[in-house]
Amino acid sequence: MTDTVKLKKGLGRGLSSLIGDVSKITKSNKISISSIVRNKHQPRKNFNKDQMEELTNSIKERGIIQPIIVRKKSDKYEIIAGERRWQAAQNAGLHEIPVVEIEADDLKSLEFAIVENVQRDDLNPIEEANGYKRLIDEFQYDQDKVAKFIGKSRAHITNCLRLLTLPAEVIKLIEEKRLSQGHGKIIVGLENSYQIAKKIVEKKLSVRQAENLVRIYKSSKKFKVIANDSNIKSLENSLQEKTGLNAKIHHKKNNKGILSFEYNNTDQLDRLVMVVKANY
Repeated sequence: MTDTVKLKKGLGRGLSSLIGDVSKITKSNKISISSIVRNKHQPRKNFNKDQMEELTNSIKERGIIQPIIVRKKSDKYEIIAGERRWQAAQNAGLHEIPVVEIEADDLKSLEFAIVENVQRDDLNPIEEANGYKRLIDEFQYDQDKVAKFIGKSRAHITNCLRLLTLPAEVIKLIEEKRLSQGHGKIIVGLENSYQIAKKIVEKKLSVRQAENLVRIYKSSKKFKVIANDSNIKSLENSLQEKTGLNAKIHHKKNNKGILSFEYNNTDQLDRLVMVVKANY
């Protein structure tokens, strides 16, 4: 009973609700660290090096306060929750660690792994999205069920999953934390999303600045239609509203031309240069 109380107190509402009744907990004790293997359902692929070092130092000083959760797999014990503690314990040179063994099938194991990580808010967005995708692909969840289970909005689940449609190069930037989830969300579906992503990283654009860049890109795609419709004046007016400067477009039949801005002082010129630099 004591182990059950500790388990519920330390792992958060999602995990405690998954653990459910005490009968599913078979035993709690210390076992050899070499008899434990990582969970193939673990959504996390990367662990923060600095945080891992801090945890290792803490374990060296105080040991493992909160046991990890495992299930029996053949002659080994597979981690369900607590892989960071297991790895840090190895780094700290421990030979045994406290565990709580429970009965869990593959679905419960994946649910545990996702809930533990997502509720700690330190999964990267791609790992989080892949965890949700596995629930959908392998265990017949739909987005509504995932949202209800994880305790997040349906929109959040949808936006996470949409990140997986980005090119591999953009996904890598997000995994490396060079691009945020907010940045990724606004370039989903763009033909040149990788080029825009690189521009965002190079210029260190905020999400708001990146939105302006995407807006300009989308406007430029509409230019041919506007030009072909001879509706140049409306585009000039739009540019004047955005920059505060008189804009002139000299469009030729071969779809070439000149775009010019008229400024009255250096302040206006500086403003125009700043707008261009911020977005390009």
